Order: sequence, then structure tokens, then C-alpha cells
Amino acid sequence: MAVPKKKTSKAKGRSRRAANWVLHRPARSLCPHCQQAKLPHVVCPNCGWYKGRQAVEID
Repeated sequence: MAVPKKKTSKAKGRSRRAANWVLHRPARSLCPHCQQAKLPHVVCPNCGWYKGRQAVEID
């Protein structure tokens, strides 16, 4: 079995684990009907359109 030649420092191990803590912004796309930002594959909260048709009535 392989044995490490040197001890891994606390900073090295913690920085390796910290790479998984990065927060990513959610993806955004433009609504083709009203040009507002919305989540992809979701009904537009501004106008209620999805896939080229009115999916939800917005007051």
C-alpha cells in the first residue's frame, strides 16, 4: 500500500474541502415573450408564458 512521504498540512486539506463550498448563481434565461429574466424550463413569473403558449393566467 502506498505511504505518503510528507504529512499534508491543515491548510492544504482544508482548502481542498473548501472548493466544494462555492455557491453558484442559478442559471437564467430570457422569456421570449416579455424579455424578462426567468429560470429555464419554468413558466415565466412575469407574463405566464411557457413553450410559446399562455400556461398560467397572471393578474
